[in-house]
Amino acid sequence: MKFVATDQAAAAIGPYSQGVIAGNLFYSSGQIPLTPSGEMVEGSIVEQAHQVFANLKAVLAEAGSSLEGVVKTTVFIKDMNDFAALNEVYASYFGGHKPARSTVEVARLPKDAKVEIEVIAALAE
Repeated sequence: MKFVATDQAAAAIGPYSQGVIAGNLFYSSGQIPLTPSGEMVEGSIVEQAHQVFANLKAVLAEAGSSLEGVVKTTVFIKDMNDFAALNEVYASYFGGHKPARSTVEVARLPKDAKVEIEVIAALAE
């Protein structure tokens, strides 16, 4: 296994890494809307989701992959009423690429985020 870390995304806020490479797959830790400097992005689900995707793109790049390599996402959302708005942001990043996905409404996320997303991605060959 190889542990992935980049200063282009928020640092892990606990005893875990931003992601792990095992074989030809990258597994990200859940990304919340923290800036690389550790500041929480306040505002709507849309604003928070854009920061989450910025973080995902950074850890994917560090691992040698990209959003196009993502095969599975897991989305944790604080309020399912934000689902449509989140989907618009999500679609803007993935376009025609449609990885498998699970979306789960949760009672609470770290730092009271409105969204957290983790991915599994294939590495570039």
